[in-house]
Amino acid sequence: MDEASSSTPKSDAKQLKTTTAGALFSLLNDDLLHNILARLPAPSFASAACVSKSWSQTCTLILSRPKLASALSLNPSLQVAWKEVTEKVLAEPIRPHFIIANVGSGFHLVDVNKLIKERFGCRAPFVISTANGILGTDVVTCEIKEVRWDSVSSDVSDDDDGSVPAEDGSYGIVLTVGFVPGLKVDAIPLLSTSVKECQEVFIDKFLMDIKDYTASVSDCTAPVGIIMFGDGCTNMRPVVDALDYVMPEETVIVGDEKGRFLYRSENESRNVCGTATSFSVAVALIFARDKENSCGIGDIQFQIALSEGVSTIGSKHKAVSVRASASDSTWLTARREGHREILDGQRILNDINDELENHTDSSDLYIGVKKRRSISTGPKTRRLVTSLDFHGVIGGDESYLYVNDVGIKTGDYFHFYRPDPQTALSSCTNLSVSLKNLKMDENSKDCCNLGEVFGGFIFACCGRGESFFERVNVDSSPFVENFPGVPLGGIFCGGEIGRGSSMFTREAQKDCKCNLHVYSTIYLVLSYTPAALDH
Repeated sequence: MDEASSSTPKSDAKQLKTTTAGALFSLLNDDLLHNILARLPAPSFASAACVSKSWSQTCTLILSRPKLASALSLNPSLQVAWKEVTEKVLAEPIRPHFIIANVGSGFHLVDVNKLIKERFGCRAPFVISTANGILGTDVVTCEIKEVRWDSVSSDVSDDDDGSVPAEDGSYGIVLTVGFVPGLKVDAIPLLSTSVKECQEVFIDKFLMDIKDYTASVSDCTAPVGIIMFGDGCTNMRPVVDALDYVMPEETVIVGDEKGRFLYRSENESRNVCGTATSFSVAVALIFARDKENSCGIGDIQFQIALSEGVSTIGSKHKAVSVRASASDSTWLTARREGHREILDGQRILNDINDELENHTDSSDLYIGVKKRRSISTGPKTRRLVTSLDFHGVIGGDESYLYVNDVGIKTGDYFHFYRPDPQTALSSCTNLSVSLKNLKMDENSKDCCNLGEVFGGFIFACCGRGESFFERVNVDSSPFVENFPGVPLGGIFCGGEIGRGSSMFTREAQKDCKCNLHVYSTIYLVLSYTPAALDH
């Protein structure tokens, strides 16, 4: 019997089926193949890119523009919540360049860390943080949801690695995955041997690490944007101030000042979450221009916007006697502007309470101190910087007014501020109108032209939310109203970091910067301007 006649009907059928399938795929034209691949979930899309050179080229064409995918789940089971958000963010083609997972304190950070590594591997940098609340698109209702937890464990011990969750019912996760062609992204930690020793020595190393990374991947001298997360135990004011001094105005910095976190960097040497000699007290996701970016990719922009939530009370005061305590607080006396009488803490607070219709506890009060400081920005370069720094009021007695943090000097002027829902609501409304007008003005010559918005992040004060406004979804409304359907993720945090040059920040910041805010909401708007070849 010859070889041809020895083949069985079953093997012939299998060979015919294989040949037919291959022939069918080879007959697919480019448009049809593009449409099929563009509808695949991310895991299948990644496999399809490995089939052939032509398929890989088609997949690259499909993902030629930046993309953000975000989803929120409130399921109390971490395994179920993780399955829900990953299925949602990976339902369409995407190649993760960075990952941010924000969770309630009821979830183990180390468990989330393990799940991310299992699902995404270790190639993309990621940050996991515990938040006071989360914002995003709910996987169940497919609608924007803002969830703020009233009883979140805010005390973070020095040795807390996130392995033990708080038993407070704060269960939920918002997962955000970003694909940003034309940018390089990595996580860079701020390290410390002890909380008390880090603020002078290691800030310089932190700045140098950011500069070195940017120089290694980019033709630019500074990154486009920075998303930061602090540990809640370290004073982030000198860190953010140092970044503000050395970075150009175009570099946008946003984030959460207080919260537990874990991270992973592409550079293994930076993955120092906790060792016998050092640990990380903050981490920054750095977004830098890619010097190997091909000319046809286009340009990604970071824009920052601000909704204020405080209003001034009473007269301006001038600090007279100032003492910094060992507990990172300040004791001071002051006089009202235009008066000679020196007031102690009790007198000052009595005057402020008289200005209020209802008595306000000192924990709801802040002083906003206008500081003019000469700052060194190099070996021989100094410049005068004016900033507005908020200090929470601790209390007062017949000797002093007590406020959080240090850095106040005799002669500094300050106003009292209180949380104000009406101010915050008006600010959100005005911001929404500004974004709408900019969208409508196609011929806008403003340097903050948005381009095509493909995603956003929100960092809102944990004091805001539904209980503050007495209505739902106020903080997310400026973004959602103007960019419906655009992916959005965010958190309620213990301290809002927001720094950048933008038409969406308040006018006062043009000559008096404020980088650490109170009762505010910070919006990071990600937009894209296609290259000329894309038109």
